[in-house]
Amino acid sequence: MKKKLMIAGGGIVAFIVLLIIFYFYGISPASKSDEVVIFQITSGESKTDIIDALDEEGLIKNKLSAYVYLVFHHNLNLQAGEYEISPNMSLKEILNQFHEGKIIVEDNTEDITFVEGRRLVRYAEDIAQITSTTKEEVLEVLSSEEYLNELIEKYWFLSEDILNPEIYYPLEGYLFASTYEIYQESSIKDIIERMLDGMNAVLNNYKEEIENSQYSIHELLTLASIVEVEGSTSDDRAGVAGVFYNRLKSKMSLGSDATTYYAAGVEFSDRDLYLSEINDINAYNTRPVAMAGRLPIGPICSPSKESIDAVLHPEEHDYYFFVADKNGKTYFTRTNAEHDAKIKELQASGMWYEYN
Repeated sequence: MKKKLMIAGGGIVAFIVLLIIFYFYGISPASKSDEVVIFQITSGESKTDIIDALDEEGLIKNKLSAYVYLVFHHNLNLQAGEYEISPNMSLKEILNQFHEGKIIVEDNTEDITFVEGRRLVRYAEDIAQITSTTKEEVLEVLSSEEYLNELIEKYWFLSEDILNPEIYYPLEGYLFASTYEIYQESSIKDIIERMLDGMNAVLNNYKEEIENSQYSIHELLTLASIVEVEGSTSDDRAGVAGVFYNRLKSKMSLGSDATTYYAAGVEFSDRDLYLSEINDINAYNTRPVAMAGRLPIGPICSPSKESIDAVLHPEEHDYYFFVADKNGKTYFTRTNAEHDAKIKELQASGMWYEYN
C-alpha cells in the first residue's frame, strides 16, 4: 500500500512539474525573429480576445499559458491602440507594453490633458473641443441609460449606483484625470472609455482592499472626490480623510463646503454661497443636519490617485476639523471652538488661504 501511495505521490509531483515547465515554456518568446508586427487593440476587446488575436498572429507561443498568466496578473489593463510587437518578445513584455499604453505615435494623434479635481462638465468641454462636438452633445452621450448600462457590463467598478436619478452626472468621479494621446478622429465614447480605462488601471491596484471595505466603490470614490477638493491645498490628505471618517462614525454631518457648492452648481471661484444654498436639503449638500452621518449621493469631481489612496489608507486620529494655510500646512483640531480659533489665528497672521 505504501509503495502504491509513493508511486501515486510521485506521479502527482511529476505532473505538477510538467505543468510548470509547460507554463513557462508557453509564456516565453514565440520565436527568435525580430520582425516587427503592428498589432491593434480596439476599444471594448476583452483580454481573452486579445490573447486569441496574439495567438493567431503567431506572436505568442501558447494561448493556454497566456490565459493562466492573466489569471495571476489580473490587474493588467490592456489599453486600446496600435502597438509594435515582435515574436522575440516574451508574453510579459508584450502585455506590459499594452498595460503601459506604449502605442505608436502618429501624426493624427494629439495629447489631451484632463485636470484632476475638476467636475465632469469641464471634461465635457474638453472632449467637445477634440471631437468637434458641443458640450451638450457630450453630456447627452454621458447620460444615455443604454450606454451607461453597456459600461456597467464592461467595467467592474461601475454599478447601478450611478443610475440614481438624484445624481447630476452618472459618470462624475469615474473619469480618471490624466494626459491621454487621442486619435483626432476619436469619438466621444472612445475618449470616455480611455478615461475609464485609466480609472480601471488605478483601481485594480486596490481591488482587494475595495472588496474588503465596508464602503462600496461608489461611496469610496464619493469620499475621495471630497478629499480631492477639500484637501487640494493640504499636505496631508490621509489626515483629511481621517477627519471625514471620524465624522461619519460619530453620525456628524461632513460639513463640506465643497459638496454645498456642487449641490448649488457654483464653482468656488464664482462667488460666495447664499444662505438658502447652504441650508438647502439636497442629496449632495452635507452641511444640513439632515445629512448627519451620510455621504452625498455621488462624487463631486474626479479624484486623483492620491485622494483615492488617502481614502483607502486614512490616518487614524481623534480629530473632527481641519484647515490648511496658504502654504498647504494642515492643522487638525478636535472641537469647533478650536477650529474657529485656528482660522482666526491664520487670518491674523496673513496665512489664510484665499480662493482665486
